[in-house]
Amino acid sequence: MRQVPALLKVNSEHATDLKEHKSFGGFFCRRQCLVPTWRGWLALLVAVAAGTVVVVRTLQPFLAVNAPVSGGLLVVEGWMPDFALKEAIAEFGRNHYNGFYVTGGPLSYGAPLSEYRTFAEMGAATIMKLGLSTNVVQPVPAPRVRHDRTFASALALKHWLREHGIASAKLNVISKGAHARRTRLLYEKAFGKGSEIGIVAVPDQAYDAKRWWESSDGFRDVINELVAYVHARLLFRTAAEEP
Repeated sequence: MRQVPALLKVNSEHATDLKEHKSFGGFFCRRQCLVPTWRGWLALLVAVAAGTVVVVRTLQPFLAVNAPVSGGLLVVEGWMPDFALKEAIAEFGRNHYNGFYVTGGPLSYGAPLSEYRTFAEMGAATIMKLGLSTNVVQPVPAPRVRHDRTFASALALKHWLREHGIASAKLNVISKGAHARRTRLLYEKAFGKGSEIGIVAVPDQAYDAKRWWESSDGFRDVINELVAYVHARLLFRTAAEEP
């Protein structure tokens, strides 16, 4: 009988100590949680590895989207290499377009030694040298900007078409590799609602698109375009989109 009060006292003191240990003055408390076993960690590792493989395999095709529309105007970015400009000529011959336009801003190097001042003019001249009629190709130079050059080119084209009374509700843009998805997005932002923007991605010959991560050119191109696309999708705002 004498031990019962002592036992209650010990239990009471233990509960008080436990309560104090849990609360730490009210700033922290102890909670039970589940942690993976070695089987759980193994399953998690396999899932992460499989997810990484899927992302790596599908990232470049996601960025290098091909989604052309029928008819309308054909637009090519004048900075692209000759093989891409040749593909633009082939695309123009395969389908019925109402016009062929070359966009681009001022040359970033070699301008004083060149008879051309913009990528639009140089690209148009190259296309004509490659066999397309001078009456078909129309260069549309864009102003010099520090960033968002593709958007500036799209906006310059929109204004040029409007000034010349040309309907621009539908157009296909020729771009190169992983640059394609961002190009289409920026053209959609520039031309606004009511316009139908298609995109044709010319495969980049600098690396194997199916194994882009094995090449420094491919890795740099895909990762840079991924970052730029996320920025254009989430952070880039035109004047019309400002709240």
